[in-house]
Amino acid sequence: MPTPNLFSSDLEIPKDAPLSARMRPRTLEEYVGQTHILGPGKLLTRAIEADRINSLIVYGPPGAGKTTLALCIAQRTQSHFEKINAVASNVEEMRKIIAGAQHRRATSGRKTLFFIDEIHRFNKAQQDVLMPDIEEGNIILIGTTVFNPFFALVSPLISRSMIFELHALSKEDVLVILNRALQDAERGLGFLKIKAEAPALEFLAQTCDGDGRRALNALEVAAVTTPPDARGAVHITLDIAQESIQKKALNYDHDGDAHYDTASAFIKSMRGSDPDATLYWMAKMIYAGEDPRFIARRIVICASEDVGNADPNALVVANAAAQASEFIGLPESRIILAQAAVYVACAPKSNAVYLGIDTALADVKEKRLSGVPNHLKDAHYKGAAKLGHGEGYKYAHDYPLHYVDQAYMNHKAQYYKPGDLGYEAKIKERLDKLKKK
Repeated sequence: MPTPNLFSSDLEIPKDAPLSARMRPRTLEEYVGQTHILGPGKLLTRAIEADRINSLIVYGPPGAGKTTLALCIAQRTQSHFEKINAVASNVEEMRKIIAGAQHRRATSGRKTLFFIDEIHRFNKAQQDVLMPDIEEGNIILIGTTVFNPFFALVSPLISRSMIFELHALSKEDVLVILNRALQDAERGLGFLKIKAEAPALEFLAQTCDGDGRRALNALEVAAVTTPPDARGAVHITLDIAQESIQKKALNYDHDGDAHYDTASAFIKSMRGSDPDATLYWMAKMIYAGEDPRFIARRIVICASEDVGNADPNALVVANAAAQASEFIGLPESRIILAQAAVYVACAPKSNAVYLGIDTALADVKEKRLSGVPNHLKDAHYKGAAKLGHGEGYKYAHDYPLHYVDQAYMNHKAQYYKPGDLGYEAKIKERLDKLKKK
């Protein structure tokens, strides 16, 4: 059975289509990047070569090659190919395709590869429509999405699919794509006399943030808007490249992976005492339009969880910054938040309080509850003395160093173990001295 030509008829790319569409790889051999899942011996490569693709979900950032990979897989399969985009499709269209797949398999034994672009756009009910026919093998689903499928798709669909994550293209990958477009006279810009400076191409490859589509479209803008010289050659310089790609767009979804990954990097940089990384990740969040209150909350939490009593002022500074930034607002509040974040990053660290309260909570939750010793019970009400409440209590201020050795729990435990850094070292020294006394 001949392999279907996916780049003819309704899928043929018009000559006036954007450069990124014209240069879309037609085969896996032309595909660039994603070597962590594609290459000799890789699971996806073996499955494609054996034409044993089960339903799969491909996710990753824009311009990483999700749709291209799906089309290249379809080009290699012996299955019938159907394609929809979840943005413009509906259940009725899906049912028609599925009915055709059922008939095709019943009459010829041929399976249908059903490609759904932006599958996260389908709601739970729409995704559930696919379940029976995926289970029975009538269709082989290939879904693409920019969102983490474990959050965006229903669990039954996840459990019946292979999941592959695509990474943003490397600078080297994008350079390969750009140079290929400059040399390809049929689909690319090879029919023009273009002299692209190496710094210009490197800038596009770096600034596109791993988005091959964005890099190609910027290259096309540079090529078609730059007047040729007297010899008809188009010179693409670094200045022209900067104008063509314009403002750098961040991959930052406010309720998805990019949001949580960036916030995680920000917190871990403060915890790791790296003020430079702290400022970088904060800058990314601010530039992407993150809510300043979200940033402020992360700083306050870190000041207590990771700095703690090693520098009690960290919490004071963080809380003051949270209040001041709320009062001042952006853009000036960026300075206030940055000051607090850098203070927390540079402060000595201790998670002793954090570990202590969690250990104590675990004891309260999992072990037998310890009663309050009689001498510590409230003795201010009438009749308490008859019950023995407060009897034998020693008032700490009546003793040297305002300390007296007495039991404050009915069980032995040490929850707070102060460290050796910053102010907490003084706390530890004092506690050790009192215990020795």
